[in-house]
Amino acid sequence: MDQLLFPFMFPFMQNAFWICAIVAVPTALLSCFLVLKGWALMGDAISHAVLPGIVLAYILGLPLILGAFVAGMGCAVATGYLAENSRVKQDTVMGVVFSGMFGVGLLLYTSIETNAHLDHILFGNILGVGTQDLWTAGIIAVLTSVAMVVKWKDLMLHAFDPAQARAAGLNVNVLHYGLLTVLSLVIVATLSATGLILAIGLLIAPGAIAFLIVRQFGWMLVVSVIVNMAAMLGGTYISFFIDSAPAPTIVLVLTAMFLIALIWRRFSDKRRQQIV
Repeated sequence: MDQLLFPFMFPFMQNAFWICAIVAVPTALLSCFLVLKGWALMGDAISHAVLPGIVLAYILGLPLILGAFVAGMGCAVATGYLAENSRVKQDTVMGVVFSGMFGVGLLLYTSIETNAHLDHILFGNILGVGTQDLWTAGIIAVLTSVAMVVKWKDLMLHAFDPAQARAAGLNVNVLHYGLLTVLSLVIVATLSATGLILAIGLLIAPGAIAFLIVRQFGWMLVVSVIVNMAAMLGGTYISFFIDSAPAPTIVLVLTAMFLIALIWRRFSDKRRQQIV
C-alpha cells in the first residue's frame, strides 16, 4: 500500500495531480464541441500559433499567458477572414496560418537569449508546475467551464446546425467567437501541463471517446470529463513508476482508451445488426 501511495508524498507530484484535475474539466467539455463542430484542426492551429505570442510577451516583459491568448485569437480571426474572403478552403487556410505562425515563433525564439527551455513550452513541464500556474489554470478553468455549462445547448445547436441556430434567434457571431475565445483560453491553461504540441490530444480525444460511447450530447459532456480526468490522473500516476514524461503518457492513455472505445462501438453495432 505504501508503494502505491508513494507518488503522493512528493510536492511536485501533488502539484502535477492538481493541474491535471484542474485542466481535465474544461478541455473535456471543449473537446465535445470541437468534435461535434469538426474543429479538430482549429484546435491544432491555435495551439501551435500561440508560440510567437509567448516569445513576444517574453521580449516585452508581459505575462506569457497574455501573449498566448492574443496570438491564439489572432490566428482564429485571421483564419476566419481568409476563409471567407478567398477561394481557399478553411482547412487549407488553417494549415498555412498555423504553420506560418509556428515558424515565426521558432524564428523569434532562436533569435533571443533566454533561460527558458523550448521543450517545456512545446511539451509542457507538468512536474515543474508552481502555485502561480495552479491559480492561473484554476481561474481559467472555472470561467470557461461555467460558460460552456451555462450555454451548452446554444453551443450545441450552433455546432450542429448554424443556420437553425440563427433561425432560432441566437447570435451566431457571439457563439462563434465566444467558442474561439474559450478555445484560446483553455489552450493557455494547458500550457504548463502538456505544452503546445500535445494540447491537441486533450482537446480532441475525450470528446471523440465519449462520442463513441454515448448517443446523447448531455451524457457526452459527462463521459468526456470522466474519461479525461481518469486519463490525466492515471497517466501522471503511471509515468512516475515507468519513469516517463507525464504529458506524452497521458496522450498515450487517451489513445488507448479511444481504440478500446472504437472496438467496443464496432462490436456493439455488429451485435445490434445481428439481433435486428
